[in-house]
Amino acid sequence: MNIKIIKNAKDYADAMTRLSALMTLDPAAGSGKEDELELLALVIADYEHKIVPPAEPDPVEAILFRMDQAGLGRKDLISYIGSASKVSEVLSRKRPLSLAMIRRLHDGLGIPADILIGGDKPQELMNAPDADYTRFPLKEMLERGYFGDFKGNAARLKDYAEDLMRSFLKELSPAQAQPALLRAPLHQRGERQADGEALLAWRLCVLKKARSMALAHDYEKGIVTTRWLKDLAKLSAFNEGPRLAREYLANAGIALVIEPHFKGTYLDGAAMLDQGRPIVALTLRHDRLDNFWFALLHELAHVSKHLDDAHPFFADDLDSPDEQDRKEKEADEMATHALIPPDVWGKAMVRESLSPKDAQTFARQLGINPAIVAGRVRHETGNYRLLARMLGQGDPSRFLA
Repeated sequence: MNIKIIKNAKDYADAMTRLSALMTLDPAAGSGKEDELELLALVIADYEHKIVPPAEPDPVEAILFRMDQAGLGRKDLISYIGSASKVSEVLSRKRPLSLAMIRRLHDGLGIPADILIGGDKPQELMNAPDADYTRFPLKEMLERGYFGDFKGNAARLKDYAEDLMRSFLKELSPAQAQPALLRAPLHQRGERQADGEALLAWRLCVLKKARSMALAHDYEKGIVTTRWLKDLAKLSAFNEGPRLAREYLANAGIALVIEPHFKGTYLDGAAMLDQGRPIVALTLRHDRLDNFWFALLHELAHVSKHLDDAHPFFADDLDSPDEQDRKEKEADEMATHALIPPDVWGKAMVRESLSPKDAQTFARQLGINPAIVAGRVRHETGNYRLLARMLGQGDPSRFLA
């Protein structure tokens, strides 16, 4: 007996020749040649397994086999897959199985989950979902590119809502941490409460963008002070002030993200924590420079005063103030004082004249953008027709693209 490990095609050919010869001899049971035959067959099988990996289990073949076993027709699959057209598309491999279909086929027909779901995918996907994913703003997320190259109408989006959202969440967090993301506490300002799933989806989209950003330094608690905010406000005087603001925040270890709001959220901005790193997110819902700067400083005030592990998310609708919320009043006050100190504002001529010229002069004295002065006048007087032309000096989003 001279059997060796097969390392290449020549060794394999020699082993196959010897195996054929031994099989022709039909060795007696218990003989040395029978032992050689069995051992050689094991060595050959091991080599074949290495060079020809086993075929992946095929979900469609498994379904067809089970149908044949149970004498089922295509109409019998409608309750598991959803409709006659969907059954046809699945069996012709034009439509992939969704997680919901997989669970029903497994529970109803007893087809092994690992075959239906694929051996390389975690079996926890067979567990009941942590949320009703069909309630998320799927169409808007698709339009923003968060679902890759997925194509389909609203009905198809709903069919694959769980698959798409689980994949999106997987990019943000390991599977065992995903339920925590879905249940994170959300503090909402104002009387108009946002759609819960839309607000959560917006937060997740912000996280995805923020995690792709490289910041210059780690955040140190206490860096955001009124003095620091005043220096930030002076960047508003530059045409590229919003872009400079992003760099200013990055140098402090704070990510500034622009993510348009989803329908039903009424958001101007939010402050949030992500593994100890602060994120300020703005929606630019109101395309005005005064709104950009006030919302930015308001969220940074939350970072300074309120953001911690027990309160990791503050979402703000600045059109709907909550006068009973102490934290929101503190953030408003800190932002307002940093942009225009109250002692200086009390002496400003523009408060009486309401003229563009005085607004420009006052802005130059403070070293800030005139839009901020115009916004303060409009807010204080309640007359939003005043100084309107001073607000359209630039779209902040173009500096942050």
